[in-house]
Amino acid sequence: MARTDTLIEAEDIHPIDIVEDLAETRAWEFDRLGDDQIAMAAEGQWRTYAVTLAWSGFDETLRLICTFEMDPPAARLPAVYEAINLANDQCWAGAFSYWAEQRLMVYRYGLLLAGGAFAGSEQIDRMLTTAVRAAERFYPAFQLVAWGDEPPAEALKVAIAQAYGRA
Repeated sequence: MARTDTLIEAEDIHPIDIVEDLAETRAWEFDRLGDDQIAMAAEGQWRTYAVTLAWSGFDETLRLICTFEMDPPAARLPAVYEAINLANDQCWAGAFSYWAEQRLMVYRYGLLLAGGAFAGSEQIDRMLTTAVRAAERFYPAFQLVAWGDEPPAEALKVAIAQAYGRA
């Protein structure tokens, strides 16, 4: 049998299957919510983050959201939104938003895989690592703005340039 006969075609590997393998490797708790979605708990230094990835075959996008609970006082919401804008200026991939109704800070990223492109385990692993690192990096700043009455620009000074460690 020729070597090419035994290789698995990239399009035969579902991106959520890769995510599940990565979650098992990291010993993260996870729940496969369906063929196209998985939810995980990623332990960070500051807290445990909820990470969900979903595959949309319609628009060929692997969507990632990383959330943590946050319920700032209503009077601090304008400052929190300003802090989010400042944080997003420092994020190269993905962006934060605040879902007030759910009381969740959300980091979102969408990986477009149009035209049959394939995301390998290294790329998906980088997505997961980037999301958790961003949440870890900016979590203290968001807390300082929401409950420490720090001005957003001052609070973001605690967001170190690069998070160290592993997600």
